[in-house]
Amino acid sequence: MSKKDKIGDLSDPYRVKEGKRLKLEKYNPDDTGDYSGDDRKIRAEEQTKVLLERLFKLQERLYAGQQNSLLIVLQAMDAGGKDGTIKNVFRGLNPQGVRVTSFKVPSSEEAGHDFLWRVHKEAPARGMMAVFNRSHYEDVLVTRVHGLVKDKEAKRRFDHIRNFERLLLERGTLVVKFFLHISKEEQAQRLQARIDDPERRWKFSPSDLEERKLWDSYQSAFEDALFETSSVDAPWYVIPANHKWYRNLVIVDALVKALVDLGPQLPPEPAGVDFSSLRVV
Repeated sequence: MSKKDKIGDLSDPYRVKEGKRLKLEKYNPDDTGDYSGDDRKIRAEEQTKVLLERLFKLQERLYAGQQNSLLIVLQAMDAGGKDGTIKNVFRGLNPQGVRVTSFKVPSSEEAGHDFLWRVHKEAPARGMMAVFNRSHYEDVLVTRVHGLVKDKEAKRRFDHIRNFERLLLERGTLVVKFFLHISKEEQAQRLQARIDDPERRWKFSPSDLEERKLWDSYQSAFEDALFETSSVDAPWYVIPANHKWYRNLVIVDALVKALVDLGPQLPPEPAGVDFSSLRVV
């Protein structure tokens, strides 16, 4: 990013336009934008650091102002980089103002309610940033791929999701959604790395290999979800994620842009206090 570039220039090309169908095969997961050359990673990480400092300041205003909130959705194939994104993008923020929720297989209690019940209660309160590691979109992805939900029911769920996100927006919660796009070859390397490293085997499950066999079905399900639910006010971004350093940079750029547009304000100063003459003794 050069000095003449604006916040959002990096991430905007990856934003899914409302009402436009897409093919994930046309999105290059190896893409690194204008970053090329032997020092591209170093330059990108330097720019990420600059943007993270700005993100921290914006988050401080969001937390202090208690007027709005931000919901960040992370979806990906297995080993797509959700955990790594959380560690690298949100580590410098005020932990009092960030909550991360990982959605697993629904419990018996959760399964006894509608599919959005467990999600709505994790939505961020005013002043907060919430990060969903997987989300309500699992109920139109995994369920469809495994035949637990038919296309007609999936259509109804897309309607519910759009209405749910519209409700959040009307109540002051900005929604930004990221699909971390990796190649099948990159997934194979990352899964193998987990198998080979005793310190990382806890992240591996034999079911990962079974899910991998359904790669094409998942790609199709993601395409439908992105088409059905990306909007001007609750956009999806298809983030090229084979290169983790570029993934982090683009996501931070998108988040800074979202908060700049939101414009969080500090609360008013205490009335009747002359700060120019106030001294602590």
